[in-house]
Amino acid sequence: MSILVTGGAGYIGSHTCVELLKEGYDIIVLDNLSNSKPASLDRIKEITGRDFSFYQVDLLDRDGVRTIFRENEIEAVIHFAGLKAVGESVSIPLHYYHNNITGTLVLCDVMEEFGVYNMVFSSSATVYGTQEQVPLTENLPLQATNPYGRTKLMIEEILRDLYISNSKWSIALLRYFNPIGAHSSGLIGEDPNGIPNNLVPYITQVAVGKLPELKVFGNDYSTKDGTGVRDYIHVVDLSIGHLKALDKVLTETGVHAYNLGTGCGYSVMEMIKAFEEVTGKEIRYQVTNRRPGDIGISYADPAKAKEELNWVAGKGLLEMCKDSWRWQSLNPNGYEEESRLGLEIGVR
Repeated sequence: MSILVTGGAGYIGSHTCVELLKEGYDIIVLDNLSNSKPASLDRIKEITGRDFSFYQVDLLDRDGVRTIFRENEIEAVIHFAGLKAVGESVSIPLHYYHNNITGTLVLCDVMEEFGVYNMVFSSSATVYGTQEQVPLTENLPLQATNPYGRTKLMIEEILRDLYISNSKWSIALLRYFNPIGAHSSGLIGEDPNGIPNNLVPYITQVAVGKLPELKVFGNDYSTKDGTGVRDYIHVVDLSIGHLKALDKVLTETGVHAYNLGTGCGYSVMEMIKAFEEVTGKEIRYQVTNRRPGDIGISYADPAKAKEELNWVAGKGLLEMCKDSWRWQSLNPNGYEEESRLGLEIGVR
């Protein structure tokens, strides 16, 4: 029996594939490669010394998804696939609703057809929207403030309805905070298309000289220095959280939501200073307007994941920054072939 990983060539998906293979799972990767590179799959094999099947299929392609289930014995699905940029979702909301929600509907429909009822779903802390209190707990009212977040919230509700309709379903809703870092080998990491939407790859691309300066979106939030505060979690810690959630869905039914974060919040300016310490370089930046849909402060209360999944984030901020910088300095052009040459840039 295998674990199907949708979006497994992407940033979080590729790191989770590594952890699954290390733990002895057989995996199948589904990815349409719209925001990921096939080279990441080769790097996963290089790190783990293990092979696996890959299907370049879009979740909107029902026949393609059915083929995967027909050709393989699948025990559970870890569902990462989906569009994920907050700002872009505000500009093209219908595209986000169609891709993320319809793709999930197709996946769930095919899972039921083939009698597969175990899922770990990649949700997001954006489902909390703007809250009066922090840290954020799983029992807060949900109120996403942008189309991307609303797709995650709607999918959570769809999955709850699915369990009500059929109690065979076992689903973990993992609400991520802000994943950063990379595998310690420097072989896999975050490789966004075009200008990064997330802070850390933006910082590292400035540090490596690929981009001239960082844009800081707003310095007028009600925070310690006016810039947005987020809970940054190492992508490997996040990946291990998926394995812990997988253990749970394979042994009991129901729908359960979990925050995956460290419980600590850092501002944009604090992140810039941390990367300057790690890289020994000045991170040039320019303050600009807030992005539509962004919020000021967001960090987790991860107590439920500790209690029910036996999961705790173990890596600190400087380790996250060092691993992000190792990936970027060894792969200045991401997964492009020539990037394997690397650069002589130290990690402090």
